[in-house]
Amino acid sequence: MSRQLSYGLAINEAMHQLMERDESVFLTGQGVISPWYVGNTTQGLFDRFGPQRIVDTPVSELCITGAAVGAALAGMRPVVIHPRMDFMLLAVDQVVNQAANWHYMSGGRTKVPVTVRGIVNRGGEQAAQHSQSFHALYAHVPGLKVVMPATPHDAKGLLISAVLDDNPVVYIDDRWLYEETADVPEDFYEVELGKARVAREGKDVTIVATSWLSAQALIAAQGLADEGIEAEVIDLRTLKPLDSQAILESVAKTGRLVVADGGWRTCGYAAEVIAGVATEAHDSLRAAPVRVTLPDVPAPMSKTLEAVFYRRAEHIADGVRAVLGLGRAGSREETDGFAAPGTEVSYAMREAVK
Repeated sequence: MSRQLSYGLAINEAMHQLMERDESVFLTGQGVISPWYVGNTTQGLFDRFGPQRIVDTPVSELCITGAAVGAALAGMRPVVIHPRMDFMLLAVDQVVNQAANWHYMSGGRTKVPVTVRGIVNRGGEQAAQHSQSFHALYAHVPGLKVVMPATPHDAKGLLISAVLDDNPVVYIDDRWLYEETADVPEDFYEVELGKARVAREGKDVTIVATSWLSAQALIAAQGLADEGIEAEVIDLRTLKPLDSQAILESVAKTGRLVVADGGWRTCGYAAEVIAGVATEAHDSLRAAPVRVTLPDVPAPMSKTLEAVFYRRAEHIADGVRAVLGLGRAGSREETDGFAAPGTEVSYAMREAVK
């Protein structure tokens, strides 16, 4: 049976059910019992499972993550939380050099079932050191799986799948999604890793999107429908392994591609998606693909600049109009990652970073 549940509480329910079923699952990280750090995603866990399985740690990202990787090698299924993904970089050695490589270097004799949960924080004038999403970095690394749920249903199902997987999984959730509500089954269920979701069907253009921008893509698609443009929206859900087949099948149908991603443009995940299409489905393309990404500058602190820095539904809609040749700037004019030249958004951001 399903009922309405928020994204944050869907994560919380997944943890309750995982820990109830399997005593090898435990949660660790700084602020895991603090709503200021992790919102409502861990509420009730400490009272129910106690300090042996809900371990609130000192501020030491490298040590915390190393302990979790070691516990996974010893047969546990730890979930280690980094309340701000920016500071997860302090643990990158344990994630990239250790967790990602142990199974391969042991000739398959060891498993590393650790889930590293990184929370993306943006907006609220938090500035550059608290507003970054490094999903493309982790998707680059062999041995890691990377997931970015966009809906409450997937937030629960993908977390369960991540924890039950015998490989290290980087699970990335976005605070901007925490209050989004949708139908979520009460049952214990998994969402398959490596399987994208066709969130909306369409015939004119394919929008491939990640995380919060998947939700924004649906808003954009609804508005475009009023203009007579039928956009198909692919929510990737899993960045690695990537469901290339879902993307290729959609582009074969529509002939046009817009990729919306919450990372930077240069060497970003949007470029990876477009490269795959260009290689495998070049003959299907009727126009050059368009990327809707962050500009290649650090996140601003000013609320005014934040309003023009972060990509939203209107930017995705502009990208669709561009690929359809309907008066907005095409991909050649978007090489700096800003909105269409001449628009208010583009002007404000250009002036801000001079």
